[in-house]
Amino acid sequence: MKENGKKKNKMQDPQEKYPKPDYPKQKQDVPGTEAEMDPKADHGEESYKGNNKLEGKKAIITGGDSGIGRAVAIAFAREGADVLISYLEEDKDAKETAKYVKEAGRKAILVKGDISKEPHCKKIVEKAVKEFGQIDILVNNAAFQMARESLQEIPSEEWDYTFKTNIYAMFWLCKAAEPHMKPGSTIVNTTSINAYKPKPILLAYAATKGAIQNYTAGLAQLLAEKGIRVNCVAPGPVWTPLIPATMPQEEVKTFGKDTPLGRAAQPAELAPAFVLLASEDSSYMTGSTVQVTGGTPSI
Repeated sequence: MKENGKKKNKMQDPQEKYPKPDYPKQKQDVPGTEAEMDPKADHGEESYKGNNKLEGKKAIITGGDSGIGRAVAIAFAREGADVLISYLEEDKDAKETAKYVKEAGRKAILVKGDISKEPHCKKIVEKAVKEFGQIDILVNNAAFQMARESLQEIPSEEWDYTFKTNIYAMFWLCKAAEPHMKPGSTIVNTTSINAYKPKPILLAYAATKGAIQNYTAGLAQLLAEKGIRVNCVAPGPVWTPLIPATMPQEEVKTFGKDTPLGRAAQPAELAPAFVLLASEDSSYMTGSTVQVTGGTPSI
């Protein structure tokens, strides 16, 4: 639509922009894949338009194969960044994401492995330095969760793995990357509405997200004198493979229904917040949290 010769932006009701619950019955094996999701998730494949906000930057994105990570990888590439995509085992999803990065004219590096182990975190950073020669952006996005109905159902090994994947890995990756990050570099962590409003069946996951919030605030102060900014994004419910792979069927069916906007977010709706925090648009932001929660309050 044009008005006075200029293209007019179409207004959209945020409640109706994407599919709303109830969602179809579905169950996936952990960690889940994009292909089996119903409805399919939107990562900005058709909609995200870049503006050279990250031109020439080199980024690491953990969990970059699917969900929020895929949306961020697509956005970063279209903003001009080369991207290393770290992922656990979902080869098909990772290759699909790399395809979008390459179509944007940027370099895509895939690194498969488990970030709950420190040597692999070091390997990711070493690979980025070898391929890119520098690290400008580190996005700590990968996470593990598992819904459990009672405290007694949570295996000690699962509690340990959740913390090692969600918070230990952030420490290991930041520590390995810091020597290669110059003033102006950025670290963006993914926390959650669960840091403020913990869901009881996600006890371990929610606890790590609270830790990430605190870690981000502390690390931001520690690295400020080096000109490295550290911020985080706090999503509300987001429609990713982790949901049908780890949540009870009744939770999947109504996922996001209890938010003021009445639906789950699509990954594409998170990507702009990561672009903001990775770019010069947020040059006076460090230790900050950008909340993308569909209206659920975090205070």
